[in-house]
Amino acid sequence: MEISALFIGLILSLGLCELNSALALNKSDNDLKQGAGFTEDRTVAGFSTEASSVKCKLQGTALQPAFSMDGDYVIGGVFSIHNYMHTVKHNYTTMPEPLKCAGSIDSREVRFSRAMIFAIEEINNSTKLLPGIKLGYQIHDSCASVSLAVHVAFQLSNGLDPVFYTGDNCSQSGMVMAIVAESGSTPSISISRIIGSFNIPQVSHFATCACLSDKQQFPTFFRTIPSDQFQADALAKLVKHFGWTWIGAVHSDSDYGNNGMASFLNAAQKLGICIEYSVSFYRTHPRNRIQRVADVIRRSTAMVVVAFTASGDMGILLEELSQEPSPPRQWIGSEAWVTDPNMLRFSFCTGAIGFGIQRSVIPGLREFLLDLPPSKVAASPLLTEFWEDAFNCRLGKSAATDESVCDGSEDIRTLQSPYTDTSQLRITNMVYKAVYAIAHAIHNAVCQDANSTTQCDKINRIESKQVLTQLKKVNFSQNGYDVSFDANGDPVATYELVNWQKSESGGVDLVTVGYYDESLPVGQEFRINKNLTWMEGGTQVPVSVCSNSCPPGTRKVLQKGKPICCYDCIPCPEGEISNTTDSPDCFPCPKEFWPNAERDTCFPKPVEFLSFDEVLGIILAAFSVGGACLAIITAAVFFRHRTSPIVRANNSELSFLLLFSLTLCFLCSLTFIGAPSEWSCMLRHTAFGITFVLCISCVLGKTIVVLMAFKATLPGSNVMKWFGPPQQRMTVVSFTFIQVLICTIWLVVSPPFPMKNLTVYKERIILECALGSAIGFWAVLGYIGLLAAFCLVLAVLARKLPDNFNEAKLITFSMLIFCAVWITFIPAYVSSPGKFTVAVEIFAILASSFGLILCIFAPKCFIILFKPEKNTKKHLMNKNES
Repeated sequence: MEISALFIGLILSLGLCELNSALALNKSDNDLKQGAGFTEDRTVAGFSTEASSVKCKLQGTALQPAFSMDGDYVIGGVFSIHNYMHTVKHNYTTMPEPLKCAGSIDSREVRFSRAMIFAIEEINNSTKLLPGIKLGYQIHDSCASVSLAVHVAFQLSNGLDPVFYTGDNCSQSGMVMAIVAESGSTPSISISRIIGSFNIPQVSHFATCACLSDKQQFPTFFRTIPSDQFQADALAKLVKHFGWTWIGAVHSDSDYGNNGMASFLNAAQKLGICIEYSVSFYRTHPRNRIQRVADVIRRSTAMVVVAFTASGDMGILLEELSQEPSPPRQWIGSEAWVTDPNMLRFSFCTGAIGFGIQRSVIPGLREFLLDLPPSKVAASPLLTEFWEDAFNCRLGKSAATDESVCDGSEDIRTLQSPYTDTSQLRITNMVYKAVYAIAHAIHNAVCQDANSTTQCDKINRIESKQVLTQLKKVNFSQNGYDVSFDANGDPVATYELVNWQKSESGGVDLVTVGYYDESLPVGQEFRINKNLTWMEGGTQVPVSVCSNSCPPGTRKVLQKGKPICCYDCIPCPEGEISNTTDSPDCFPCPKEFWPNAERDTCFPKPVEFLSFDEVLGIILAAFSVGGACLAIITAAVFFRHRTSPIVRANNSELSFLLLFSLTLCFLCSLTFIGAPSEWSCMLRHTAFGITFVLCISCVLGKTIVVLMAFKATLPGSNVMKWFGPPQQRMTVVSFTFIQVLICTIWLVVSPPFPMKNLTVYKERIILECALGSAIGFWAVLGYIGLLAAFCLVLAVLARKLPDNFNEAKLITFSMLIFCAVWITFIPAYVSSPGKFTVAVEIFAILASSFGLILCIFAPKCFIILFKPEKNTKKHLMNKNES
């Protein structure tokens, strides 16, 4: 590839020579000598020009340099001093007119070119760098035109000798060793593609396109300004740092703008930043195209606009925006325009922030720039034009009748211009460092340090390829600024964060408010050390989002058909939380936790059980204790009147045992209240089962006694001897033992245990006793139910026995109540949630216990206490009249 490119360059050069020779046949020798030209003296693709001594002079195509000086080694320079190139119309019948620049002079570019001259003169006066070697320069104006930049590149590549050499020892004096170029990325790309074929190094001071880091395409390109890749990343991080997620993007329709914006958009996308619009334009586009871009900015909802544009392009856009009032916008600028002093005249952009190359101090530069005596100005057409534009006058005979003539009273020291403004030396220092980098490369190629002295060889000439090799290795410090290049020809990326702030005089100043260093660890690149001024001079960071941040407790749901920054905030579902802003998802709390009302924190679920502290627990406990006291009082009454007929007639032994069992039934309900524990869970069900069986066994015994007593009154009956007190005791013990056996098996096989029930309620934990074995629980209840049913049947059979006081009737009522309670208990128990399950069970225990004691013992106590006249054997033995 390289050989092909070189061969094409050789053919092009030779072709130009032949064409020029043909055109020069009718020219006189005097014309030939006076014509501006450029020569070709190169070693191409391994072919040495020494054999043929090919050297040609091209007339009519060479451009006059803006500034030039001969030297042992010449450094080329290309700057966009003018903004436009004069349009040339070709009729293809006559020789085209020479290329000319048009438009106003960019005084900052003049400063850049003069800074290059200053650096070269400073090197020439140095005794340490290139001692005894004189550097020359050829500085051209590209007019910000690619075609003119290409023309200049060919001219610099073809050498600078104005005459033919036929001898073998032709001089290579003035041969370009390297080129400092260009201020724009697009012309820099064009120049690099041409001079790269000839191994001529190019060091740019202002071309920042990331594409130029590709060494496959641009092997001889270097730069002292960081690549746009670093600036794009820094701008994206800056936007993210201030929380802007909804922005607009504007860029130049050039290599600089297109590549820079592409890098920025890629970095912004990775950081979750959304772009409402991205529009491009160029300074040469029709005005209606610029107006459309301005209208897009005016109509947009994004408050922040990132502009990756060249200074000339941005000036045209801001001029258009200034024509009609537009909503305030926070401008984020790339280095090319945000640090340009010419842009500060647009006061409506106050608050703009962006990255700039670090300010620097170049000793002696200001004095050199201001050293423009009339003789020096008059000797340079470019300086003459600059002088006339700066002071609005005309020098000498060029003045028209209606124009003022420069009279010599003009003082450049009083001139307010970017040319004289050395307070913000940023890109100027890049030019300064570029010249010194080339000088150090030449020094390393031709000089040797020996015995603390430096010897430079002026006899043996070097080629640009040797300078290219040494340029890759340079590493030095000049005025405290380090200069070196990485493998891609890029320097270390460091920036200043600059802010447009209102000055006390009412103008706009460029203020450094922080720094950015790409080499620092992630998250530490930024350092903001001053307060920033925002759009319209505000002190609060403007907000630029498509949707407000979703607070904790909600999650983002993207709006259909819109970028990811446009979303709705949906509350987290029940049982889930989000504890970060802009959470994309909600996540469930752990099993034993539940969200708070805001659903941004998980709190432990409240543990719920029937406690002695709540009203329901207190009421049930009171009834439980009251029932036990009632049973004890009844037992005391019976004991006090134990010799009375009514007590003796109702089997006092079974009555006292029944009252004891009822007392236990009332008290066992207390074991259901309070926090369940391993022992309380086992005790509550077994105690309830055994005490109730004991109770029902006693009632069953009393029912059998009643039946047997009436059977015994029949002639010839001896039934009572088969169901006397021993048999009654044995019956109670037997029935109770069976329940004890059931409970024992239950406790051994699968006992009840405390459990946290998380399924009944989502927001709280029910602390309850698990049955362990449901079979065991229902076996206990079933056995109680079986005895109760048997007792009810016997009581029904004995209810019409002819006694004035028939206890079977009371037992029937008590058993009906008992059975009704426990039949309704089953569905209530199954359907009651949480602690109410326990309350239902306690209620059933208390209701059935109160039913027994009231139905069986209340009538007897009433007779004993209030109707003693009926407490006689005669009254009890009388037949019931009914």
